Parts: sequence; C-alpha cells; structure tokens
Amino acid sequence: MNMIEINDKEFRKISSLVYDRFGINLTEKKKALVRGRLNKLILSLDFSSFSEYFDYVTKDSSGQKILDMVDKISTNHSYFFREKDHFTYLSETVLPAICNSPRADNDKKIRIWCAGCANGQEAYTLAIVLREFFGDRNSQLKPAILATDISVTALKNAIEGYYTEEGLSGVPKNLQQKYFNMNKDGSGTAKKELKDMILFKRLNFMNQNFPFKNKFDIVFCRNVMIYFDNETKDQLVTKFHRYMLDKSWLFIGHSETLGRSNNDFTYIKPSTYLRVGSVSR
Repeated sequence: MNMIEINDKEFRKISSLVYDRFGINLTEKKKALVRGRLNKLILSLDFSSFSEYFDYVTKDSSGQKILDMVDKISTNHSYFFREKDHFTYLSETVLPAICNSPRADNDKKIRIWCAGCANGQEAYTLAIVLREFFGDRNSQLKPAILATDISVTALKNAIEGYYTEEGLSGVPKNLQQKYFNMNKDGSGTAKKELKDMILFKRLNFMNQNFPFKNKFDIVFCRNVMIYFDNETKDQLVTKFHRYMLDKSWLFIGHSETLGRSNNDFTYIKPSTYLRVGSVSR
C-alpha cells in the first residue's frame, strides 16, 4: 500500500483541530501515529495529500467526518482487570463504605461512571466485581454503570461484548464461565446480566456540560488523561468534581496524577482519590 506523507504544516493543522474539538494533545511524537492511522482512510477517499483530507473534514457541516478522523486516531487499548488493585480496593473498601453510609437508605442505586471505556473491558470488569460483591448480600442497592467514550467504533465493540480468547485472558476461568457465553475457540460474549448493568454512550470530554441527571458515587477515568495537556486535564478533573457526590471516589491510571495543587480531591493511595466538598443529590 502506498504511504502518503504528512508534512509539519499538515500535522499542525490536524493536531490543532483534534485538540480544539476533543482536548487530545497530539505532540510531535504522535506524527507517525497520525500518518499511519489515517493513510488507509485517505487513500480510500481518493485523496493524494493530508491537506486535501483536512479540507474535506473541516468543510463537512454534519461533523461526522471529524468524528471518523478522531475514531481512527484514538487509542482504544484496554484489557480485563487492568491495574487489578483498583478492583480489590473497590470491593474491599469502597463498596462496603457505600453500603454502610446514609446514602444507602436514601438512594437505592450505586452509580459508577466508566469515563473512557474503550472497547468495554473496564466496564464489564466493573460489572463482574459488582455482581460478585452483591451476589451474597441481601442489599436493596442496585449498581448502575455509565460507560462513555469518544470513539463510535469502540462503543460498538463494547455494546457487542465479544472478546477473543486472548482478550479474555485476564478474566479467571471460573468467571469466564459464569459471566460470558463461551465458544469452543475460547472466545466469549458478555452475558445479558452484565450488559443490563451498563449503559454505553458517546461523550466528548470537551463539552462544557455533561447530560447527567444524577451524580456519581465512583468515577473510573484511567489511562485517558495521559493524552491531555495539563490545562485540559485540570478542566476535566473540575468537571468530574461537579458530577460526583460528596465522599465519592475517583480512580485514575497508575501513570497519572492529579498534582499537589488540586484541592478538589484528597489523595488516598496511588491513583485513588476521595472527592472533597459537599454536594447534595
């Protein structure tokens, strides 16, 4: 296949567009990634340069073409039980604390936001952990998971819930049999009982406001903010605070940090924070 080269000016125009619309910071180190991921698309459209493709995207009044572009650029790599200690802390500390709090009497739902859900592995992991936790408990609390992503393709994969044998390798065998309809080749599809716990929706973090009716007990936004610069990251964390309950938990990736200047969250342990400040339901 022919490879269309991207010059510095073309890369700057595309990176500025992606940053302005989605907050994704495409540094110079991402130039080869952008070239590689967009080449096939550009060739399929019979364009001979990135400049032609840029004009095509920016002149599309529907906005769909830029969504197609960011869909190609986005990295949707994830796997089941990634950074496993978060799920251990969730089941051993966070969920018992919520069950023993006054909110358990006032509101019958535990709301979790999986922000940046990629192909669904994190959301389904959360569903498994919640079912395992509540399975042996006589509780009126009903967990609900909202899973969002910018990528339409990733969301389609997540909704389908199908994973190869390699993709399911992080799930213990007993849980595979319990929560997936398994095939002879080792692949499997998430069972209805998991799917019914999760609402998958497309969301752009750059929106000024999010369409949420209720606030969240727990937010997972892991290995997402590494694609943002500090200003965009700080703005997003402020939005998280706005949509979280008092004494609610934020989990970020192990390679990420909120920084010492952040006053909205209290550090608990690496990549785990507690929301500061009161807010009512």
